[in-house]
Formats: sequence, C-alpha cells, structure tokens
Amino acid sequence: MIQMAAAPTDDRPYSLELAPGEQAFFGRGAPNAPVDVLLDDPAVSRRAGRIGAVNDYWVLSNLSTSKTYVVENPEGGGEFVKVPPGRMGAPIPFEFSRVMLPALDGTVSFLVFAPRHVHVPPGSADGNADSGAVTQVAYPLDQNAKYFRILVALCEPRLRDPSTSRIPTVPEIMERLPDLGLSRTAIGFHIGYLAEKKLHVKSPQSGEGKADWQRHALVSLALRFDLVTSDHLALLPVPRR
Repeated sequence: MIQMAAAPTDDRPYSLELAPGEQAFFGRGAPNAPVDVLLDDPAVSRRAGRIGAVNDYWVLSNLSTSKTYVVENPEGGGEFVKVPPGRMGAPIPFEFSRVMLPALDGTVSFLVFAPRHVHVPPGSADGNADSGAVTQVAYPLDQNAKYFRILVALCEPRLRDPSTSRIPTVPEIMERLPDLGLSRTAIGFHIGYLAEKKLHVKSPQSGEGKADWQRHALVSLALRFDLVTSDHLALLPVPRR
C-alpha cells in the first residue's frame, strides 16, 4: 500500500492510497485525459506520468516526451533519482519521496509515502554458516565519541536541507559545538582522524585544499551510507535562532 499526498486544490491538500497492482495518473488533466493527482501548471502535460504500487515498492512512468522528472528523498542526504522522458516503470527505492516536475515558475511536486521494505531479520544477514571468518565492521564509528559529533555537525546543513552544498568550516564547528571545548587544531585533528582512520576517504587528484576535500569527502560518504542520519541531529545543541 502506498499513499500519495498531492498539491492543494481549492486550498485543501488531498491524498489517495494505492494497493499492490493499482496505479494512478498525475498531470494537468483534461476532459479526455483525467488524472488522479492534479498538478495545475501550464508547463505540466495533461497526463504527465503514472505511479504504480508493486508489492513493497513502487514504480514511476514518465509519459512526457521531453521532460525529465526528479524523485528525491526528503529525509536523506540529497539522494535523488532522475526519470528521463519515456521511461516506463522506473523502480523508486525511497520509502518517502518527493516527485518533482519542471514548471513555469520552478517546479511542482507531490509526495509519495511507500510502505517499509522487507528486510532480512537481524542477525541473519550473513546466512547460517557455522564456520568462516567473522564479518568485520566497515566503518567502526563510536556515536559517543567527540569525532562523531563533529561528523554530525559537518553533515547538519545537508541533513536539514538536501539541496544545499554548504559544508561547515572548522570555526563554524567550534561555534556549533561549544560544549566540546575543542580548539581549531583539535577539531582539525578529529577531521583528519575520521578521514584517515575511520572512513578511509581517498585524496582527490585535483589541487583542492586538504581541509576542504576531507570535509566534503566525509559528508558525502557519511550521508551516502547512512552513517549519519537526521536522528543523529539530537546529539547537537539546539540551533540558535
């Protein structure tokens, strides 16, 4: 079962639910092309696309001949999927998604809430093998450590606004985490420790400054693999207004 929350009509938002096997059309709509999700913008096709519910995931079909649609994860670290013109049945991996279409003044969008996907029960991901080496932890992060709070502070702007590309500087981290009492040198040490010992990020071939590439690489890796999520923002002080 998936639920779609569309743009408001007559100042009232509306939603609909789809059971597995059901589908819904979205677009500007017309008498000869009715839609289930109305996107009232002249730049949107009458029948712009279709969403289908398939067991524990959903698919999107782009019925446009010229426009690419974007499906983003509002809860993630900037993840998105592009669905090109004419693409049919593109599987969408996000449980909570915003479908965005080009419009005359920016974009129009609606939300899709999908059910939680089926996962392997805890403790059985490696199968039932009785022998063999124990699987090691790829990124052994201690969430109680100072370096982890620094990593969360680095990721905070992207977690709060996935569209931003801003990465906090060392002085900004000092200001954001005053209770740690760390100097600029100490914070730089923790960032280097994360990059070299914990997350093993690779130095770029370009001449980008060391501090810059390390901070950007750490944020990119942490958000890509959900090492830091919006739940971890609770480790930071309440932002000042």
